[in-house]
Amino acid sequence: MKKVALVTGGGKGIGLGVAKALARESMDVVICGRSEPASAEAALREIEGLGVHALYCQCDIADKASRGKMLDEIKFHFRKLNLLVNNAGIAPPERKDILEATEASFETVMRVNLQGPYFLTQAVANWMLEQQRESEEFAGTIVNVSSISATVASVNRGEYCLSKAGVSMATKLWAVRLAEHGIPVYEVRPGIIATDMTAGVKEKYDKLIANGLVPAKRWGEPEDIGKIVAALARGDLPYATGTVVMADGGLTIERL
Repeated sequence: MKKVALVTGGGKGIGLGVAKALARESMDVVICGRSEPASAEAALREIEGLGVHALYCQCDIADKASRGKMLDEIKFHFRKLNLLVNNAGIAPPERKDILEATEASFETVMRVNLQGPYFLTQAVANWMLEQQRESEEFAGTIVNVSSISATVASVNRGEYCLSKAGVSMATKLWAVRLAEHGIPVYEVRPGIIATDMTAGVKEKYDKLIANGLVPAKRWGEPEDIGKIVAALARGDLPYATGTVVMADGGLTIERL
């Protein structure tokens, strides 16, 4: 029976890479974002071109009512949800030294990157448990896409680092809570990935990568993350709930 996946922030970047990888696994895919539906038409065509059904939901992950409306849409269109990929996230509106950063920026980043995904997971987990009670064949999985910033400090975007560290702990919490129900929860921790978010620092990281920052000697691509999430969705890492999958080309390996 075909599974259904929700990829937040799935209209571009890492999210779109994940959505396409899941479509190649014959999963129907829901993507969401804050933009108007017209902005997602190209992404939907790409996903549907892989032979599955795709749906776009306009949703502000930071807003409870918006999250609820999205889940209602998914229930109406597909009647089920097997996979949640918490991918949506934002960078600070301005990169500022932590001596100067504002509370407004902190609150904005935390609501989108941590609070929203945490409570979306709560809602989806409860729905997954309902589906499980209705059918013994139901299989659910949750994947959080975090960042090496969960452990690597960047003092000019402290709020982002803290939000991703929170996502990492949320993975552990949900993994423990849902383990008895057979719903695994994983964290994928990307490094330097070529997306719109990193476009503004491309020249900087081109030089750093050339000088050895990343042992793999290249940028990561959204497709790299997609392949990892697809493996998790297939169940290729059984008995491994709570696992962190590093996707950084070796950047965070301690080395001399």
